[in-house]
Amino acid sequence: MSLPVLSPLEQRVLGCLLEKELSTPDVYPLSMNALLHACTQSSNRDPVMPVAEVDLVEPVAQLVALGLAEPWPGRVAKVAHLAKQLWNLSVQECALLAELLLRGAQTPGELRANTRRMYVFPDMAELEGCLQALLEAEPPLVERLPRAPGAREARLRHLLGEETPSALAAPGPGVDRGDRLAELEQEVAELRDELAALRAAFEDFRAQF
Repeated sequence: MSLPVLSPLEQRVLGCLLEKELSTPDVYPLSMNALLHACTQSSNRDPVMPVAEVDLVEPVAQLVALGLAEPWPGRVAKVAHLAKQLWNLSVQECALLAELLLRGAQTPGELRANTRRMYVFPDMAELEGCLQALLEAEPPLVERLPRAPGAREARLRHLLGEETPSALAAPGPGVDRGDRLAELEQEVAELRDELAALRAAFEDFRAQF
């Protein structure tokens, strides 16, 4: 069985479903509105992805088609992941995979700190054992990257698709990057003008003394 290659938004949706099952089980499975808030929240996300609820329809449908999610019947339509069953994951492994999907490649030390909202690893031995299980899964779900020069630890990344570089992640589906770049340039220009005005006002104030 080969791993699916997920788009950045599909990765974000799956990561959020894994995370919320562990961190907020009382509101899981997630409604589309709750999933939207989970996908766009600024904490515990790298990169932050500004998307609309309509943008989530296709990635959710794709995850359902891949057997990684299922619709949850009820008065309000909800969705749940099936990754735990599909890949026979433990709670600890779900937490690690969620963190890698939501924040990209990390060292074991970073993973231990960042998974606390989902599962508290009592020591590094348990965490390393769970990472080894993900590394040796059939097929492997994560890989260990070469250690960067000067780094104390090698980072690990998931194998469910390419990571989204932080600098390129702002536009959601249907958003033209050229338009977004123009908006950012305009915002920078406005901030520079405001800074120049503040400096001029400060110089005028200082000249009075």
